[in-house]
Amino acid sequence: MSNTNQIASNKINTGRFFENFTMNEVIQHATPRTITAGDASLYIALTGARNPLHCSEPFAHSLGYASMPIDDLLVFHIAFGKTVPDISVNAVANLGYADVRFLQPVFVGDTLTTSSTVIGLKQNSNGKNGVVYVHSTAVNQNQQAVLSWIRWVMVHKEDLNIPAPETVIPELPAYVTASNLCIPQQLSAQCFENQATAGKNYWEDYQSGERINHPAGITINNSDHSLATRLYQNNARLHFDNHLMQSSPFGKRLIYGGIVISACRTLSYEGLENALAILAINGGTHANPCFAGDTIYTFSEVLDRWKLNNRKDIGALRLRMLGIKNITPAEITEIKTADGYHPNIVLDLDYTVLMPRKGNE
Repeated sequence: MSNTNQIASNKINTGRFFENFTMNEVIQHATPRTITAGDASLYIALTGARNPLHCSEPFAHSLGYASMPIDDLLVFHIAFGKTVPDISVNAVANLGYADVRFLQPVFVGDTLTTSSTVIGLKQNSNGKNGVVYVHSTAVNQNQQAVLSWIRWVMVHKEDLNIPAPETVIPELPAYVTASNLCIPQQLSAQCFENQATAGKNYWEDYQSGERINHPAGITINNSDHSLATRLYQNNARLHFDNHLMQSSPFGKRLIYGGIVISACRTLSYEGLENALAILAINGGTHANPCFAGDTIYTFSEVLDRWKLNNRKDIGALRLRMLGIKNITPAEITEIKTADGYHPNIVLDLDYTVLMPRKGNE
């Protein structure tokens, strides 16, 4: 027989709401994660990522690595996932990224731990939610920073009667400058050969203003995005709880934006085969929501090409990657309209990659 007089437990952590954040507080996130070879293989299975640096031990050795480094975006998603229970489990939406720096490679056996500092707060005019800005850093088991980033997220308020905090909007850099890019110390492209990548184009072959329409598409299924988001231990309810999301304005679960980033990065391989590593994400916006059943396409624009100090074997390309849903790149002629982004654009990502130079000139 059930007891209707049971005492309600207060042991459940329902996550932070907007009013629970305070400026400059440091949040130590739980659940350290040791990266395994199984994680790397499952990431390839879920995304189709084809960069040989992350799937060919001999190729990694040829570039100076002792073993294959973990895919940059897998590192980002796992480190990001650590922050979700404390930052965005009660999110309306993840709004954007800035100043994402890949500081050093991560390898199988490394353990990642993440912390975040609140650097900005702004309650929205409706009084029902607000935007939280955080600066997060992931370190390995030796307390060496491997990744840092800024993101901002819109979070629900639980108690609408709590006054709005003082508005603080941090000043964000437009991009990570060439002098602030972290080049892996062990990496050398002096002996780079393109048989493993099948890429014919090197750093010198890309020009500012060039647009590359990548040909393939990826349809994201419910099983794909559910398994991927679990791999990253991202427990945001809007990605998992269909019952909850049926009463939301969307009426169904949202796909985690990082899955769209990975899909676009995979699709961009044709045309950017020799982009060996991501050095920085300068800024990013999830322009429109993505749902199971959407087919993702992508195109890239070359924004800039930088030489790197004292390096004749490699250079940096700053790229703009546009993710679109359910139409091909050729059908997109305008990224923005008078009302904002084109309704089929789901991602606008400004990022910097490392690429071998032709003949190491």
